[in-house]
Amino acid sequence: MSAVLDPHGHAAHGGDMHDEHHDHPHGWRRWLFATNHKDIGTLYLLFSFTMLMIGGILALLIRAELFQPGLQLVNPELFNQFTTMHGIIMVFGAIMPAFVGFANWMIPLQIGASDMAFARMNNFSFWLMIPAALMLVASFFMPGGAPAAGWTLYAPLTLQMGPSMDAGIFAMHILGASSIMGSINIIVTILNMRAPGMTLMKMPMFCWTWLITAYLLIAVMPVLAGAITMTLTDRHFGTHFFNPAGGGDPVMYQHIFWFFGHPEVYIMILPAFGIISQIVPAFARKKLFGYASMVYATSSIAILSFIVWAHHMFTTGMPVTGQLFFMYATMLIAVPTAVKIFNWIATMWQGSMTFETPMLFAVGFIFVFTMGGFTGLILAVAPIDIQLQDTYYVVAHFHYVLVAGSLYAMFAGVYYWLPKWTGVMYDEARGKLHFWWSLISFNVTFFPMHFLGLAGMPRRYADYPMQFADFNAIASVGAFAFGLAQVYFFLFIVLPAMRGKGEPAPQKPWEGAEGLEWEVPSPAPFHTFETPPRLDATATKVIG
Repeated sequence: MSAVLDPHGHAAHGGDMHDEHHDHPHGWRRWLFATNHKDIGTLYLLFSFTMLMIGGILALLIRAELFQPGLQLVNPELFNQFTTMHGIIMVFGAIMPAFVGFANWMIPLQIGASDMAFARMNNFSFWLMIPAALMLVASFFMPGGAPAAGWTLYAPLTLQMGPSMDAGIFAMHILGASSIMGSINIIVTILNMRAPGMTLMKMPMFCWTWLITAYLLIAVMPVLAGAITMTLTDRHFGTHFFNPAGGGDPVMYQHIFWFFGHPEVYIMILPAFGIISQIVPAFARKKLFGYASMVYATSSIAILSFIVWAHHMFTTGMPVTGQLFFMYATMLIAVPTAVKIFNWIATMWQGSMTFETPMLFAVGFIFVFTMGGFTGLILAVAPIDIQLQDTYYVVAHFHYVLVAGSLYAMFAGVYYWLPKWTGVMYDEARGKLHFWWSLISFNVTFFPMHFLGLAGMPRRYADYPMQFADFNAIASVGAFAFGLAQVYFFLFIVLPAMRGKGEPAPQKPWEGAEGLEWEVPSPAPFHTFETPPRLDATATKVIG
């Protein structure tokens, strides 16, 4: 048998070749020059958790200020900076990169691909995020402090901010470029690199939701880029897109922003739907009910998300005809979302269910996300929305959807795939403690905000009258408890697993789990599926 040279130029024979191929750089080079999808996925997840902690600290500063009436800790200008940067950091730094991390780790494993399609672009799209994040955090130390126009960056406030506004705009451009590159990579990987025999309609739901999300990202990130570039030229180059003094229109900014912003909401929840659609069948030990309808529902949500943007703008003086259109379109989008919830419940119906931590988070997600969906329906009704516009009711609504939606799904996904990532089982008792601690403290934080909003308390205010004091005090206590739960999660679940402490994980730790990711050892080897696997008829198991 002829000798083959391995990557180091040594002759390798037979079985040695595979071992040599598994060699990879060590130390800082492994991470800086990473092209392996698993390493890049890990980097994304660690980065997003860091940003979650930074955004969380800002949230706790906000809640500490609102613990009782009067100005306690910060002046109103700094309070506005906290609210603005909390939103931007959580959306662009925590939620979105975390889902890209899941995509990097799981999509090649789930479709039987050896890696992502564009490995070096994958590396670049991650490392772009670091300078952007540093710029966002550094904006607090610039003259005049961080941007304080709200995370939506509405004109004309943005035209009056200090130099940190330009840094924020630049950072969001860079983050947008990173998202677009990541999306192109995901689309090409899913469409071109599936194992033979895995048709689109045999793909795991997580891959479907990410394929649709990636198209959404490519469609709307340039719209955000356009809006903030127009803001930049208004600030420095004498244009008057949004400046009424020069004939511009601040409401036009809102239209452009929300044409990005509403699909963005679904960008942050569709991958969560995908994760839940993997976990519920595994712990119900049944096939996912209505797979095809799930795919069509996901596509419908994506398409409808482009025609509902102005439900954020009922109070801008829009004509009644416009209000009616956006009201009905918003109600319509509840239908495909309800299809998904029905399918998850039907999957669980008469299933042989067990409630390990991933399933607890999945059921918790369905329960709390549904509550957030109902408050969304209430806000869709224009006359009600006009009363509740910019109150804490809206804050409660989108935190139920984003925290109990996106974040709970991520926790579910981490617990579900952590044995595959690290090769060790997490401590089940600790996982359940994290779940109940998170669920209770989350509801203690955000449920009272519905009542504050109904009573008329506006959001983004640093002070409030005495009648709102009790519910604000409860919400602040809940917020600190919720923040502490996530520190516990990292210190007592993630860190021990990363250090390899725990029971060794079997190849398939969950009895009902299906999919190609459970066909490789735990932890997943550095290189998997170097030759495409041959699949059985269901495209979930390897033959031979």
